[in-house]
Amino acid sequence: MKSVLSERHPLHPDHPDQLERRDLPESATRAIRYLAAEIAVTVGATPEIAATLSHPVLLRHIDAKYGRLPDVVHEAMRPPATAAGVAVIGRLPIDEDVLGPTPFNWEEAARWAGERSRRAGSFELDIAMLLLARCAGEPFGWHGQQAGRLVNNILPTPGHEHEQSGASSTALLSPHTEDAFHPERANLLMLGCLRNPDRVATTVSSIRQVELDAAHWDILRAARLPILPDVSYGDDFGDRTAPPIPTVGADTDGPTLRFDPAYTPLDRADDEFRCAYQHLTSELHRVSRAVALAPGELLLVDNDSVVHGRVPFAPRYDGSDRWLKRVNIRLPQRRRAAAEADEDGYGQRVVAPFSTTRGQRP
Repeated sequence: MKSVLSERHPLHPDHPDQLERRDLPESATRAIRYLAAEIAVTVGATPEIAATLSHPVLLRHIDAKYGRLPDVVHEAMRPPATAAGVAVIGRLPIDEDVLGPTPFNWEEAARWAGERSRRAGSFELDIAMLLLARCAGEPFGWHGQQAGRLVNNILPTPGHEHEQSGASSTALLSPHTEDAFHPERANLLMLGCLRNPDRVATTVSSIRQVELDAAHWDILRAARLPILPDVSYGDDFGDRTAPPIPTVGADTDGPTLRFDPAYTPLDRADDEFRCAYQHLTSELHRVSRAVALAPGELLLVDNDSVVHGRVPFAPRYDGSDRWLKRVNIRLPQRRRAAAEADEDGYGQRVVAPFSTTRGQRP
């Protein structure tokens, strides 16, 4: 299925009144990296531990020690506070000399994290990402995506240039809700930039900034079409039940959104629904903002109200390409629509080793 968005995608620059900026003092960023390095040395960057980052020894250290981070870090990791639903957090120190070249795929990135010669780079940053995500809520992964790894590597991969996934490059990655197909999708999505030499922008758009007429709101609240898993989960879903789900919902703070046009069979919809969906798409386009992350910056996205994407870029495949890390975060205090409990998520299961009952800050 093709995206309903055009490749011609003029983007607004960052707007200080709509995108939060949370800059951490140098002392706080040093504390994050120091604690990550301490844990890395203690547990050791073995292939067994680095493969999925869900080894019990590593998890115990994360859960026991994230509360030691300064209060300013915990404050910075609260959910975005504006209708834009996005916060840029800066800035962790990134040392190019120890980071190493951008891998060619996520498998290589995961393998390198467990190699002794590289343990000071990507593995420590994986741990830093988990510490920060733990400050925000409960980090989790997916058994069917990147082998269940709690920190995903997002980088351009040869042979995947044109698909709608994080491994693409030359194609526009259409704005979408992360894992929109699943009832246990993240409440928050955290993207950490390790390398971005061409200033490739991530795009963000909030349902809480769009303008739709009452009729379109009503149509989009009805369960009309399913959303299918993206290609990172494979493609063997043809025989599974694909229940229709609402595009738009609501919580106590305002409208919510499940949106992934590239994996929504819009050709099955009637004209009324397609018209409403197109108006929503146009509005998300109108309010979109472009965020070109610099190395060490984090992007915190409210996945319940914000869609994100990425502009096209030309991959280099020379070790200097854009490299992000991604963590899914659950906020246990949030509740979703009761009807979602009946969805099976196409059989996809989460790797959710953390619990807010452990490791609470005093």
